[in-house]
Amino acid sequence: MFRLAYKPVLKASVLTAGVGACAYLYVKPANALTEAEHGLHAPNYPWTQNGLTSTFDHQSIRRGYQVYREVCSTCHSLDFVKWLDLVGVSHTSSEARAMAAEFEYDDEPDDEGNPRKRPGKLLDKMPAPYPNEQAARAANQGALPPDLSLMTKARHNGVNYVFALLTGYPEEPPAGAQVASGMNYNPYFPGGGIGMARVLYDDLVEYEDGTPATTSQMAKDVTTFLNWSASPEQDDRKRMGLKALIVIATMFGLSIAVKQYKWANIWTRKVVWKGPGSPKQ
Repeated sequence: MFRLAYKPVLKASVLTAGVGACAYLYVKPANALTEAEHGLHAPNYPWTQNGLTSTFDHQSIRRGYQVYREVCSTCHSLDFVKWLDLVGVSHTSSEARAMAAEFEYDDEPDDEGNPRKRPGKLLDKMPAPYPNEQAARAANQGALPPDLSLMTKARHNGVNYVFALLTGYPEEPPAGAQVASGMNYNPYFPGGGIGMARVLYDDLVEYEDGTPATTSQMAKDVTTFLNWSASPEQDDRKRMGLKALIVIATMFGLSIAVKQYKWANIWTRKVVWKGPGSPKQ
């Protein structure tokens, strides 16, 4: 009798311990790095594109591309973004064509096998600042500037991390902070030492729409642009998801109405059993 009662208790205890352990790890996940090695956790900012029915700020995307072109593109590439992707999002077709034509791309060789160049087209990818990895490392003291196409997906906390990193350079490292030679202190970067120096300063660019180019504004705009480059389908996905929810809700309501109509006569039917000897009607 004791064994029969003991087994359910044991199973319940094991299940409770497992659920509790999973909940603890979910709330506070295990981390092999210390806080200093992992980097300071970026705060959550109220990004407009994070809402269920909200979309990207396309004016911010346009300004963010300007910041990328004038500041970030000297070191970082956008290998997964084409000029065509900007059309209808931040620029018109003629504007994108004009920007692409400013760059030269490899073309088919001539009849004698000599390489030729041609102006860029909408289907071309945005040009990289360096021809290869070796050239990129040689120009950056051995460090390789990462591609920014998927940066907001490749880093923990995504857009919040990128914005915090761009605006997190202090004037002087705090007391006790150890930064290697040639590195710059940023508490949001793992280890605290980053090869990229501060690049955004007030009035560094001149926005065509007259928006004040403060450090935080430029960081917000270029982060929004990088978030779009990593998820260009986000607006369409939300729109299709909203349509799907509307259709599903409508079909669910119709199915309930049809069920009520079809089963009404069955639910209201009265079945009476008349035993032996009951009077006939």
